[in-house]
Amino acid sequence: MTGTELVAVDTSKEIAALARRYRSAGGVGLQVLNIIGGQAENLLERLPDKVKDRLETATERALETAMRAAAGSRGVVPDQKSWLNTALTTAMGAAGGAGGLPTALAELPVTTTVLLRAIQGIAAEHGFDPNDPEIRRECLVVFGAAGPLEHDDGADMGFLSARVTLTGTTVHGLIRSVSPKLAAVMGQKLAAQTVPVLGAAAGAATNFAYTSYYQQMAFVHFGLLKLARDSGQERAALVDALRAEMRRG
Repeated sequence: MTGTELVAVDTSKEIAALARRYRSAGGVGLQVLNIIGGQAENLLERLPDKVKDRLETATERALETAMRAAAGSRGVVPDQKSWLNTALTTAMGAAGGAGGLPTALAELPVTTTVLLRAIQGIAAEHGFDPNDPEIRRECLVVFGAAGPLEHDDGADMGFLSARVTLTGTTVHGLIRSVSPKLAAVMGQKLAAQTVPVLGAAAGAATNFAYTSYYQQMAFVHFGLLKLARDSGQERAALVDALRAEMRRG
């Protein structure tokens, strides 16, 4: 067997493992929908109009805050294990949900910061430097994923092949492009946290789902980047291979 064939076999196994991660990412989100008794597309309708109108601006601000806080904390607070990030955001989600919409809104930038730090930690785990401007942008791109409360069979993988759109894009410009997608996803989170009666339980379950989801998406995203670097294959070709694997599954 040649060295090229060995790489091909290893690539196939890695793609299969990444597909399993991708498939598992939304499973917890479906459980959240069962808990709150709703559908993802109907959640945003539960929010007051004034909140929906400000959601994209609030999300953009939360991302800007998260970028500053995450960058400033890297030299002070080490990267944490995935389970610890999940435990932290779950506790914050419970606190946010307990006080209804006002506390859920106040909790949004804090959770976004923890999620970004978790994504940066996964980038570092794959051998990338989170302080590198390009990797900072790659970390933001993970927030362009569909979200844990949406059914996604692998069709929405645009965020995995976003390198072309990264060229020459500032971090602020990328935040502005990611914010509309993330605003819709975070709107679902806020609505789920404010379900009457459930309150803190819904907030905790929702944050658990979101943290699990974005960490899995980060593993897929940076796993593909590492695979492209180590195998010498084009990133776009690996994304196509992942799509094909998802269809087979």
